[in-house]
Amino acid sequence: MEFRQDKPIYEQIAEYVCEKVLNGEYKPEDKIPSVREFGIQLAVNPNTVMRAYEHLERNGIIYSKRGIGFLISPDSRQRATELMREEFLQTVPAFLNRMKLLGLTFADLQTVDEKP
Repeated sequence: MEFRQDKPIYEQIAEYVCEKVLNGEYKPEDKIPSVREFGIQLAVNPNTVMRAYEHLERNGIIYSKRGIGFLISPDSRQRATELMREEFLQTVPAFLNRMKLLGLTFADLQTVDEKP
């Protein structure tokens, strides 16, 4: 995973977990990597992973089970959709302003190829 400069790393990790929930890689009740494991996988400080997990837990996407670790919540798909939708909609005003400044139309956007 490559991190961007425009967003805190813990938010990018939370977004990564949400994407895995939404694309079906993480299913309800699946155990996710421990804070230390994930920190090693992503080459980040475990405190950063913990902050991401706390963010996900506050939003009902994961929950902790004593002695087991962190698991995906039963309604994680709905909650992840709500969280990511809310975050995306916060970017729309700046996006629309940039389009206006550049003289772009929605028709111009249709010519942009999708990139994975």
